[in-house]
Amino acid sequence: MVAELVAALVVLFAIGAEVLHVRRTRRLAPLAFGPAEKAALWARTAPFLVVIACAGISWGLTTLLLITPKIHEAEVLADAEKKHVVLLLDVSPSMLLQDAGPEKDISRMKRASAVLDSFFTRVKVSQYRVSVVAFYTGAKPVVVDTNDMEVVRNILTELPMQYAFVAGETDLFAGLDATREMVQSWKPKSTTVIVVSDGDTVPATGMPKMPASVKSLLVVGVGDPVSGKFINGRQSRQDTSTLRQVAARLHGAYFNGNERHLSSELLRKMTATDTKSAFEKLSRREYALIASGLGAAILAFLPLLLHYFGTSWRPGVPVSRVRSTRNERWIRRSDGRRVQSTTR
Repeated sequence: MVAELVAALVVLFAIGAEVLHVRRTRRLAPLAFGPAEKAALWARTAPFLVVIACAGISWGLTTLLLITPKIHEAEVLADAEKKHVVLLLDVSPSMLLQDAGPEKDISRMKRASAVLDSFFTRVKVSQYRVSVVAFYTGAKPVVVDTNDMEVVRNILTELPMQYAFVAGETDLFAGLDATREMVQSWKPKSTTVIVVSDGDTVPATGMPKMPASVKSLLVVGVGDPVSGKFINGRQSRQDTSTLRQVAARLHGAYFNGNERHLSSELLRKMTATDTKSAFEKLSRREYALIASGLGAAILAFLPLLLHYFGTSWRPGVPVSRVRSTRNERWIRRSDGRRVQSTTR
């Protein structure tokens, strides 16, 4: 409020000064603007520009003087404002088969760990709370809403979590259902779900729908989708077709993470927040800096602009030199030659 009051007082003084200046200019108009006694159309706005510039400078400098100095710190969100990431992790025995990675020489679980570690390295982890849901023949929440990334990384280091379930066929939909129950009470569009699986033995029916709290969903496939490995009397490979269908039915995206990490574009889409306009992002400090800078620029360049473009009339145009007239005549010399004679 103090800055606004100071700016108002400066505006009043500036208006008074400009009124006096305009009156003086009118008396000297023939000398300043020529016979027409008028400035260029844009130049008539100069008094208003000066008043605006003075108001901006006074408000900006007063604001900068009064506000508390800004200390640059790491951006930390309140717990209520944090987003959620849920890792839905396949821990079935087929995830221990070694046919993953660029060389197809590491286990599918280790490849899943590498892809997820890359994800957490490239996003602002401080803005998220992470949950991990493990699934095999059923589903069990392992970690719920933690901000301790070391705990999450320890879970991803091939812990034998398959022994917590009864042996059988993998039930991906049980994991999705457990995720739905966990996140349905969270704020709308606050959750990103990442499903990591090889797609082996996914049920044909019973897929649950995700609640409104889920903003984006990504299905990451691991394992060789061509050759695969032999387990339990059958050939196991990444079922890319099934995983794509799961992602499509859940309005998410599929990514083959067997040889590549998540792309930057995909990460940007997954973690994008509701964007504000450029003006909404500016603080009072930034507005004060802009106002002071623009005001100073107007006062600095306005005299030059008025000098060169304030009027079309240019005083002091050179007058053509008046040449003395010469009366020229020809005379004949005694030797008969004609010469020119000039008289002034």
